[in-house]
Amino acid sequence: MPYVLALIAQVQGILQAVDCATWLLAVFTFAIGLILGRLPQWMKPAQANLTQSEEDHPVSAPRGGNEPKQAWMPLAYTKLPPQEMQDRALEFYHHLNRRRTVRTFSSEPLPPTVLDNILKAAGTAPSGAHTQPWHFAVVTNPAIKSKLRAIVEDEERINYERRMGQDWVEDLERFKTSWNKPYLDLAPAMIVVTRSPYSMDADGNKQVHYYHELSTGIACGMLVAAIHNAGLVTVTSTPLNAGKRIKQLLQRPSHEKVVLLLPVGYPTKDCQVPVLERKPLEAISSQH
Repeated sequence: MPYVLALIAQVQGILQAVDCATWLLAVFTFAIGLILGRLPQWMKPAQANLTQSEEDHPVSAPRGGNEPKQAWMPLAYTKLPPQEMQDRALEFYHHLNRRRTVRTFSSEPLPPTVLDNILKAAGTAPSGAHTQPWHFAVVTNPAIKSKLRAIVEDEERINYERRMGQDWVEDLERFKTSWNKPYLDLAPAMIVVTRSPYSMDADGNKQVHYYHELSTGIACGMLVAAIHNAGLVTVTSTPLNAGKRIKQLLQRPSHEKVVLLLPVGYPTKDCQVPVLERKPLEAISSQH
């Protein structure tokens, strides 16, 4: 014990001998860092526990340090004359404004390669750190489509009867929707969209997919637009509580999350859609 006390006294003496300016500089740097929202690397605290599940924000494994450098190239861009810009913007708006959700599909098969190019168009969507967290599983096998329908309808019956609540069910009545989903196996193709919070590289390292929910949502919007642009129709079907069984049926990885089911095809000749009005520009935008 006397030895320990002596050692403590020596340390205290050393600390007292240190120039106070060093400590003042450290305090000043810390204060400036707080004001600017930045701290020197040596002052940063250890990473706190994640507030959300690793499923949504996984921690990536340490990198090997041999990642290739990012290559760059000139942007392929052509500046349009103002009138052409205005014409194209208006034409594109009118084109998308004719898009409607359809639940009555013809079984007529789709032309070859159309779906491939639709998916490639959706795959051009931006994503966090270009991680491209989406996957598009295309189902055309009638037997698998029927199994998909059965899975979804099993859960949808429970959703409508117990989970959704009376207000939600009543809000959907005017659209004539129910737990019965015949279009899921009538349409010639079904696109099952999934998102992944992470992936594994060839060396077994985990690559975090940043903003995977938002990125996949953007890709879904572009997918719907691409389907419409190709002259086809779809309905955005959300498989509430059916994701696990759908992944098992399609043999998708357990960490993926099912986002949407998109039946794709032609409308029936007697197809009808509800009369709806979209919100005007002033209701969906503001100028600042």
